[in-house]
Amino acid sequence: MNPYNAPLAEMRFLLEDVFDATQTWSQLPAMAESVDLDTAVAILDEADKISRELIHPINRSGDEQGVRFEDDKVITPDGYQAVYRQYAEGGWVGLCGDPELGGMGMPKMLGVLVDEMGYAACNAFALYGSLTAGAALAIHAHGTEALKQQYLPMMYSGEWSGAMDMTEPQAGSDLRNIRTKAVPNDNGSYEVTGSKIFITGGDHDLTDNVIHLVLAKLPNSQGLSLFLVPKIKVNPDNSLGEHNGVTVGSIEHKMGLKGSATCVMNFDAAQGYLIGQADRGLVCMFTMMNYERLAIGIQGLGTSQAAYQMAADYAKDRLQGVAAGGSSTGATSDPILVHGDVRRMLLTIRSLTEAGRALSVYTGQQLDLAKYADDPVQQAKASRYAGLLTPVSKAFLSDRGLDAAIMAQQVFGGHGYIRETGIEQLVRDTRIAQIYEGTNGIQAIDFLGRKVTGDNLSALTEFIAEHQIKMAAFEHVAAEDKTTMTQLFNKLMDVAKDVNDAKSTQPALVNACAVDFLDAFGYSLYGYFWLAMSNAAHHHSDNNFTRQKQQLSRFYFDKLLAKAEYHLSQVMAGDSAIMAMDEALF
Repeated sequence: MNPYNAPLAEMRFLLEDVFDATQTWSQLPAMAESVDLDTAVAILDEADKISRELIHPINRSGDEQGVRFEDDKVITPDGYQAVYRQYAEGGWVGLCGDPELGGMGMPKMLGVLVDEMGYAACNAFALYGSLTAGAALAIHAHGTEALKQQYLPMMYSGEWSGAMDMTEPQAGSDLRNIRTKAVPNDNGSYEVTGSKIFITGGDHDLTDNVIHLVLAKLPNSQGLSLFLVPKIKVNPDNSLGEHNGVTVGSIEHKMGLKGSATCVMNFDAAQGYLIGQADRGLVCMFTMMNYERLAIGIQGLGTSQAAYQMAADYAKDRLQGVAAGGSSTGATSDPILVHGDVRRMLLTIRSLTEAGRALSVYTGQQLDLAKYADDPVQQAKASRYAGLLTPVSKAFLSDRGLDAAIMAQQVFGGHGYIRETGIEQLVRDTRIAQIYEGTNGIQAIDFLGRKVTGDNLSALTEFIAEHQIKMAAFEHVAAEDKTTMTQLFNKLMDVAKDVNDAKSTQPALVNACAVDFLDAFGYSLYGYFWLAMSNAAHHHSDNNFTRQKQQLSRFYFDKLLAKAEYHLSQVMAGDSAIMAMDEALF
């Protein structure tokens, strides 16, 4: 199985040349003195080393061994504990955490690149740190000062981990049916009782404590509240006390991510603490969920990168057939890279992956501006853009991640179906990314129903108009490509207006057409990013790098951008063919 090597040149190019990270950080007081390009590059170099030398070597063995549940204990695969200890000691769990509470205080547009490396190296292992970082973010945003001081330093250090407990057997996407209860105690705490399923990192042997963020209902309330519930009680001096009525019922046996513990969690009068306001738990939980949704999109992106590397290396080495028109070397067998269909698959994976990385960094940039900008106007705009892009990042990146894994497996042919090559594990591991943290269909409905038409196209109109202006200023791309993108953006807006106008008279329209609209937006946005990257690469010091970007941009425009038009045509076809059939006929 090939070693993983992070695309460091690509990552630096995005930070330095495409999105001008130094300029962004310099205008944010919280970042101005803590990070610059040299610091960012040093962090990426170290993250590459850790991903390659520590995390990737446990990927295959962790999949083969899996998580075990023995004597009421969850045991991670061999090697996970040692690697996690080094990972945590390096400060990686708290990379973007509050420095006043022990985090490193790095920007999210850098954090997304580190996340990509972790997921590319080992999907299952990366989830443990990701869930902890997301839980810490929610506590930091909504918890009391006392809770933040007590829990966040231990979570940022990786000594304690975090988990998100929402789903119950009768309450999947519709959380109104949650039955877990929280009864107030005289001392200000609550007794939390109930069961949760599908809890990633719900329990394991990597940390001394697991901090659960649990959605529950207060007595005589239909609203949901959020509670911090530690597996083991924490004493005032931060030492660990007695067990807290938090136990594992079982672990799930899954298609993939076998090194990640997915647990049934039982809470039996467990002591918990309210996070945020009563009956406003979803608002607080969405702070974590939105973080995790971006992270799971990046899971798909990391898979795409790993899949490309494995398939490209294989295509260069595997001898099979002769190039059309005869071998250029006179050989009786050529590497399969000479064949047009293999090139089609590799170029598709690579062009989608590099544009996807641009989307992740740009989304991270908006999150940084939304969190740290001094200018309230700039901060509000970045919040709108981050809200618009979060469901797209989750759904489009994870959908394309599975596409990439399957195409890479196809490059391997029969050997791709064999466990020893490693590519089939990527297919199994990334499949869940389309399902958890809100299925991609739900992400699309959120995008079209709330983020696009929910404000009558205000955010989308602003976003498209700004990027049209930026695109017009690109000096080193073909005029006809800019014209193509301008026309596509205009058509996207026209279709959005039609949906917005019809939403009240066709109540099923948004739900039926949401996935196609999100995909149309995703492919269109990737077209913009390819022009931005091609334009920025014009002055790159490496001529080969410039040629790669220009040729990949050409491939995307010639072969993939038309997918946006196709998906728009599906939206314009409406919902009648989808909704017409009687239920009895299914």
